[in-house]
Amino acid sequence: MSVELTFLTRPGCGLCVTAMDVIEDTLGEHIAAGDVTVTTVDIETDADLIAQHEWDIPVVLLNGRKHAKHRIDGTRLKRTVETLLAHG
Repeated sequence: MSVELTFLTRPGCGLCVTAMDVIEDTLGEHIAAGDVTVTTVDIETDADLIAQHEWDIPVVLLNGRKHAKHRIDGTRLKRTVETLLAHG
């Protein structure tokens, strides 16, 4: 079992850069091992995503469910991912 992390972002988003750094620092070992797959989605490529998340980025989805928006708590993210991996 692996975890699919979807990262909703847009060009020029400073919070998004910081959030991706947290994701990479926190989950780097899981990403390298193939336990976590990260997909980055530019919300500006989809009118529905813009309507849903225009000012609420970045957004992190884990297996399609919203985990966080704006600032990412690395400790919480790691704990949630490891719980998902353990309960496959």
